Amino acid sequence: MLILGIDPGTARIGVGLIEYKKKKAVIKSYGCLTTSTNDSTAARLNDLHQQLAKFIKQHKPDIVAVEDLFFFKNLKTAIKVSQARGVILLAAAQRKLPIYEYTPLQVKQALTGYGRAEKKQIQQMVRVILSLKEIPKPDDAADALAVAICCAHSLKI
Repeated sequence: MLILGIDPGTARIGVGLIEYKKKKAVIKSYGCLTTSTNDSTAARLNDLHQQLAKFIKQHKPDIVAVEDLFFFKNLKTAIKVSQARGVILLAAAQRKLPIYEYTPLQVKQALTGYGRAEKKQIQQMVRVILSLKEIPKPDDAADALAVAICCAHSLKI
């Protein structure tokens, strides 16, 4: 089972692909999709869609797991992240992929057993679960891998 975890953002979207079988997660790919801050919002969303569609076509995940907005401090940022999430959901739906959404609280609980875990604790658990020497960089990619791991654990594949 290939699970694509996605951490939506405005300028950078984290992607993390894991293979999950026999209760073991193995990292397949991770990184970030970025857009130019010089482009209009519409152009950036289009660019994001094209990059994500290409990633999905290339890697052929079975499931897409996306971090959901749980709360926000800045309305302007929340709207832009919501727009990015819409494009992400569209790209997955166009490929007819099952989509699962998880709040940051659910991701933290799945990886550490504690819903208020710090970001560094989550990243450290990603490193341990995937048997990596170092925490994946950048943070958005590590967060995307955490979402994928959360999905694998919650579905009990």
